[in-house]
Amino acid sequence: MQQVGAGLSLRLNEQLPGYRMQAEELRDLVVTTLEDMKASDVTTLDVRGKTSITDFFIIASGNSDRHVKSTAESVAFQAKQAGQPPIGTEGLQEGEWALIDLNGVVVHIMQPKVRDFYQLERLWTVDPVAAEKVSKERGVN
Repeated sequence: MQQVGAGLSLRLNEQLPGYRMQAEELRDLVVTTLEDMKASDVTTLDVRGKTSITDFFIIASGNSDRHVKSTAESVAFQAKQAGQPPIGTEGLQEGEWALIDLNGVVVHIMQPKVRDFYQLERLWTVDPVAAEKVSKERGVN
């Protein structure tokens, strides 16, 4: 039990009405859900300071279209149960690449061939100083 104030106490998994999870708590919930659903190659990218659209990208692989869909649905359900319903989802029908936007955390669940093609990890881990240098060398402003 955690003391909240005014004589109230909570178990760590319970929340007060109107409570919003911090991005780190939401990230941990998503990673746990992905692990429970047997997603593979779960990668968390902290993109604070690189973009204003989110704090974390979480990228994971599913081994089939059904696995991608069910894993994405489970992430969305668990986030909603925790008081953080998705503000958007994409790709749940196709099952090659599902995206769940949880505001502070954006989750990508892809089949391995799609993940290999887009290489999102590589895109978001490029050093901005090195990218600027390459751009200048190539004459791109």
